Amino acid sequence: MAHIKLPEFEEMSPAIQEKARPIMEKTGQLGEIFKLLALDEKVYMSTDTMVQRFLLDETLLSYDIKESIALLISLENGCKMCVDVHKNIAKMLGVSEERIAEVLQGVEAIDAPQKEKALLRFCIRASKKDNYKITKEEIDALKALGYSDKEILEAVAITGYFNYINTLSNVFALGL
Repeated sequence: MAHIKLPEFEEMSPAIQEKARPIMEKTGQLGEIFKLLALDEKVYMSTDTMVQRFLLDETLLSYDIKESIALLISLENGCKMCVDVHKNIAKMLGVSEERIAEVLQGVEAIDAPQKEKALLRFCIRASKKDNYKITKEEIDALKALGYSDKEILEAVAITGYFNYINTLSNVFALGL
């Protein structure tokens, strides 16, 4: 049970209710993270924009890579709820069951090119408290593998998003 009272649909602002309706029609319920974010319309709308732009829109990184980052960072942060949610989102976005199972075993278990594994390891490194110690050489190593500045930025932005959402979920004991 969450550490704070989560709003029900009727208690949400009209703008958030508008966003909630399609979810309710499709699934019959709203998840705890949705309800938590719905406490504050500005927080909700900002987070929704990040989800749309980083994860659901087509971007430079494939859905496989983006959902792998989501799963790996959520695992790293001990956010079981986010891992469970992103297993389902990954399936919805066309990521295979086999790929999801590999990711859940860690980067080295993933059947992917070394280039991709290097980016995923970098994202895990970027998610740590000591990420300020990342060097130009580490970023240059990703560039040498063929990643552009924009792809690296996108991967780190997704990593940061998951540190943010995992923190909210963990602090307020969602999904427990």
